[in-house]
Amino acid sequence: MTESNRSAPPWPQQDVPTQTAILQVRQLEYRWPGQSAPCLVIDDFAVMPGETVFLYGPSGSGKSTLLSLLAGVFLPQRGEVLLGGQDWARLRGARRDRYRADMLGYIFQQFNLLPYLSVQDNVLLPCRFSTSRAQAAIAQHGSLPAASGHWLAAMGLPRSSWQRPARALSVGQQQRVAAARALIGAPPVIIADEPTSALDENRRDAFMDLLLAACREAGSTLVFVSHDQRLADRFSRQVSLPAINHAAIEHIDAAEDEPA
Repeated sequence: MTESNRSAPPWPQQDVPTQTAILQVRQLEYRWPGQSAPCLVIDDFAVMPGETVFLYGPSGSGKSTLLSLLAGVFLPQRGEVLLGGQDWARLRGARRDRYRADMLGYIFQQFNLLPYLSVQDNVLLPCRFSTSRAQAAIAQHGSLPAASGHWLAAMGLPRSSWQRPARALSVGQQQRVAAARALIGAPPVIIADEPTSALDENRRDAFMDLLLAACREAGSTLVFVSHDQRLADRFSRQVSLPAINHAAIEHIDAAEDEPA
């Protein structure tokens, strides 16, 4: 493997200039269908390539909703959400899905593994949907099985577990599989939605050590959502969602004005 293969990102260099934000939110408003008031109003929020961002706020403050907007799953009623300079609203249907598969690795709170597939096959799933990530994985590791094995080992999964069905693993092991799946092919951005909420303190700390080291190795930007502020110091930047979300502030102020 050459140094150029190791360092080459899986997206065209000109599409994501290093001096600009990899994720950008501008003048965003989002409201749930049937609701008159927006639940998110964010003037500006940017994440630079290589950052590790800890996004925090209380339960119900809109953290998961914002992640869905950053990932192009939801579209705002006003404003822009850009990934790699591309506005999600300008992509339609299958093109949006392909772009998401190419650019994002997502770690879900409830893992979202396919229980009947082997651990290794779960990790390989993104490469079935993204040609660029499959090509990057092969360039970096020689083959797709080698790539999946690399990230499983990086996340502390023993080789003896790789061919077991995902449902046979412990909660902590399943979360590590989900992280390996997000990392394969070195996508530019990893989004993690409360991935440690089901882990005890020891497993949480071990998972965080492995995840942050793996993101550094992959060169992936990390946006990590949690209400557990004990994790905040591990990240290069901490962002309070209530501090940037004007809708949340207005809602909290209104709630405080209501009689008990």
